[in-house]
Amino acid sequence: MKNSLSKMACLDLYLSKLSKEEYDAINLEEEDYKEKIMPLISWDVFEESKLKRLEAIERKTDIDIIKSFAKEHKWKNDLDLIFSKHDFDAIVITNRYQKIQWVNNGFTKMTGYSKKYAINKHPSFLQGKLTSDKTKESIRKHINANKPFKEVIINYKKDKTPYKCEISVFPLYNNKTTHFVALEREVV
Repeated sequence: MKNSLSKMACLDLYLSKLSKEEYDAINLEEEDYKEKIMPLISWDVFEESKLKRLEAIERKTDIDIIKSFAKEHKWKNDLDLIFSKHDFDAIVITNRYQKIQWVNNGFTKMTGYSKKYAINKHPSFLQGKLTSDKTKESIRKHINANKPFKEVIINYKKDKTPYKCEISVFPLYNNKTTHFVALEREVV
């Protein structure tokens, strides 16, 4: 069944590219073709594949940007290891005073805030009344200890919708910690 669906989808594509004369020359029996016609499903597969490729390109671009920051600041972190072991939608880089220096497009998609708006703000601008004081304190302790950590915090989107955000934070260092990178994703 799957194979015949695939063949029909390919036939649909082929026939759609023919001129009227080429189509008429094939001389398909209309009744036979109508009985076998299937919905065009190959577009779903194509679009899903295209979306995955675009996401992979965007992810690689984000990582390359961070690697250029790493080169500039002479960070000694193994960024390839960090990015290979953690799922994320958004990336936030802060300086050692926790002021945002850079965010990726995933941050904008996840929160609704533009890159321009986020720059030079503290990530706490995403917090609100449901954000746990205990979680905020835990994050502060981990940052002050300069140790990597993972937390789930309730943040707020630009439209004031709360969401659970899993953050994996890593100090970025040369001889000392100069920045932090947070890999973030919305969780259920």
